[in-house]
Amino acid sequence: MTSRLSRITRFGALIALMLAGTTVRALDVQDHYADNQGVKIHYVTSGAERGTRPLVVMIHGFPDFWYTWRDQMQSLGNDFRVAAVDQRGYNLSDKPEGVDAYAMPNLVADIAAVIAAEGESSAVVVGHDWGGAVAWNVAMTRPDLVRYLVILNLPHPKGIGREIATNPAQRTNSEYAFRFQQPDAHKSLTAEGLAAWVTDAAARERYVDAFRRSSFEGMLNYYKANYPRPPVDGAPPPAAPAMPNVRVPVLMFHGLDDQALLPGALSGTWDWVDADLSLVTIPGAGHFVQQDASALVSGTLRNWLLQRTQ
Repeated sequence: MTSRLSRITRFGALIALMLAGTTVRALDVQDHYADNQGVKIHYVTSGAERGTRPLVVMIHGFPDFWYTWRDQMQSLGNDFRVAAVDQRGYNLSDKPEGVDAYAMPNLVADIAAVIAAEGESSAVVVGHDWGGAVAWNVAMTRPDLVRYLVILNLPHPKGIGREIATNPAQRTNSEYAFRFQQPDAHKSLTAEGLAAWVTDAAARERYVDAFRRSSFEGMLNYYKANYPRPPVDGAPPPAAPAMPNVRVPVLMFHGLDDQALLPGALSGTWDWVDADLSLVTIPGAGHFVQQDASALVSGTLRNWLLQRTQ
């Protein structure tokens, strides 16, 4: 196991050393749109000019939008071109109707469209939560698009499926997702309620505005189209879907206080990655690890990428 897993680390307060010598610029973004067969995907860019530095594509989860990556975009801006995506259904991206529009192949194609719109054939792909699910699938089904893969609080799909099938604690903690799979579940959502997790008051206002522009039904269609269904009593667990191994280096962060995705699903990840895997577990951080442990995530991500791109 240790030969496949380059490090499993619980970090403390050493992030200042990682950030030494880094000048953090003010976040200045430009708006763009990519087209995926008539569905327009909004994204913003910051950092280096197009074509001058490696492209990093960042994909948010639920309930979120591109702004979740603001700290990481600042940290990476001196050395990379960063494109932070609004996934379909969210904020300024299109909001197609129907569950099938949110099936994983369409979400993967959205990221392919962003990479192409940036004039690149591949990118570093970074994803959190549902963005992490999309990122895993881009790496598995379109390996030509991915130079390096970074995942935040989203275990490998095989790990999640296994835990839902066999771990009662994970099934209990996934009840919210099973409820989201029910018809008309979106009618109980509000922009203010979806933004309640955001602790910074000024940022929360931006989130409420973004969610008012979003499709609540579209948000939940991610769960209806892609999330594992609860097991039926007495039925054997479903067979794990066939998925090719990831063939590029992977960096994973996992906030150990995440109650939606328990850390047991991380076990076995090294069996599904045919390259070096770095796993950073962070005590005291929750599901939104990129904000809960912003400095640690930003510094570790930047250093990990610089080691591989310079």
